[in-house]
Amino acid sequence: MKNFKNSGIEWLGEIPEHWEVVKGFFLFFSKKELNLNFQCKDRLALTLNGVIEKSISQNDGLNPLDFRTYQIFEKNDLVFKLIDLDNINTSRVGYVHKKGIMSSAYIRLISKNKNYPKYFFYYYYNLYIKQIFNNLGTGVRATLKPDELLSIKLCYPPLKEQEQIANFLDEKCEKIQNFIEKKEKLLSLLQEQKQALINETITKGLDKNVKLKNSGIEWLGEIPEHWEVRKLKMLFSFGNGLNITKADFISFGIPCISYGEIHSKYPCRLDLSVHKLPFVSETYLNDKPQSLLSKGDFVFADTSEDIEGSGNFTCIQSNIPLFAGYHTIILRPKTQIYSLYFSFLFDSIFVRNQIREKVWGVKVFSITKSILKEVQCFIPPLKEQEQIANFLDEKCEKIDSLITKIKKQIELIKEYKTTLINEAVCGRINN
Repeated sequence: MKNFKNSGIEWLGEIPEHWEVVKGFFLFFSKKELNLNFQCKDRLALTLNGVIEKSISQNDGLNPLDFRTYQIFEKNDLVFKLIDLDNINTSRVGYVHKKGIMSSAYIRLISKNKNYPKYFFYYYYNLYIKQIFNNLGTGVRATLKPDELLSIKLCYPPLKEQEQIANFLDEKCEKIQNFIEKKEKLLSLLQEQKQALINETITKGLDKNVKLKNSGIEWLGEIPEHWEVRKLKMLFSFGNGLNITKADFISFGIPCISYGEIHSKYPCRLDLSVHKLPFVSETYLNDKPQSLLSKGDFVFADTSEDIEGSGNFTCIQSNIPLFAGYHTIILRPKTQIYSLYFSFLFDSIFVRNQIREKVWGVKVFSITKSILKEVQCFIPPLKEQEQIANFLDEKCEKIDSLITKIKKQIELIKEYKTTLINEAVCGRINN
């Protein structure tokens, strides 16, 4: 049984009594060796999932001469991107598995003593996940410099234990990653199944024996004979959300849905009896009543950071007063419709592709009222809209329940991985 001692480091806690605590300077040095003679052509990249190989021809807009500005990394080096530490999707830590070149912006640590670098990768990765680096970064972009990185104290187990811990974590993390990949593949299949179900039902209806007619839309083909094809401008009136910013939000008032919530939190449906939103002043009730929403209204985000998000929307499901906020377009029904049917219709590839073909932009894609007004829709009789919507609601709820369950499994295994690495690098697991 191991005896433990206080490491003297707040975020570390207790470590085995025979382990040392040393600064990074004792074990590593930082070096930048530029690829000036173009001697190395194996291009590597540091991603959130570690170091990966990249084709030299995939130069991301750079010409080959620019690779002379890249720095050389050797196998067993540790590599860090410690810029914008407040953003976990920007900063990252990796272990180099082969000689290659990477961005000159990265920090390269080379072992200078007899140690097992893979163990220290896991140690630094643990600090990264626990966001220890975040509190140490300085400057406007919260950057950690090589000397600051090397000043961080490290656990220093005997060499044999370093190797045992690293091998133990390699084996466990590989199993965890395989589990995650299988679950993510299953997620993709379920999402494809859901989308295919929506697309088929939205374009063909529920009656497999119904007589069909040419839709008049070349790439679509046939639809039920008794359905209509109409543009959104014939079915909805269009309006704008409030011309505000995040600075206009307050602690109490009228709830407000802006494009950010549509993209990330409440796509397709919004029910204020369940979902929470920021608030704006009640003075907008008098100043901007046209931006007030009612049950059955639709709100589209008018910008997206990627083409896939173009056409993201939400449908108002409750009678609680709320406003459409910034970067939104309001669609209000001009005729009687079953809103849940249109929620599925707007989420179908049929409608999404019409929008994606017309949006414009490079890094930000803009959607206008003009684009939405020209979108063509299938209009079954009202009763059939309800039947289709209820059918899809039931089927998609089962698929969504499975998706939620699998996402929870992935979340739990990732939490387990984080705990496992932390306990192992601190010597608190008997492997």
